[in-house]
Amino acid sequence: MTVETTPAAWPTEIRLGEDKRTLRLAFDDGAAFTIPAELLRVESPSAEVQGHNPSEKITVPGKRAVRITTVEMVGNYAIRLTFDDGHATGIYPWELLYRYGREQEAMLAAYVGALEKQGLMRD
Repeated sequence: MTVETTPAAWPTEIRLGEDKRTLRLAFDDGAAFTIPAELLRVESPSAEVQGHNPSEKITVPGKRAVRITTVEMVGNYAIRLTFDDGHATGIYPWELLYRYGREQEAMLAAYVGALEKQGLMRD
């Protein structure tokens, strides 16, 4: 599967929502997204969530109310998010955040579908 990236998009704003349940990103191409913490947590790019190949990916239940506690720069290419459930191993490159913002509705729908299929809950 080929993943479309947007390497030219560079963040001009990264702002944690007041309730810490969203991350607001604006990019230099004019795109702006508000991404729910839940999506960022359940789709963390960490090996803990994604595994080392697609068959190892896990569906993380019970994260509807998760909050982001810290946003830390990783070089000039990414951020590391820490969540109030202790998860802090995902590094989110700009291209990935752009894709998550652009595809968040479909990603959330797929996540909810996976939860239902496995008999798991968002809460």
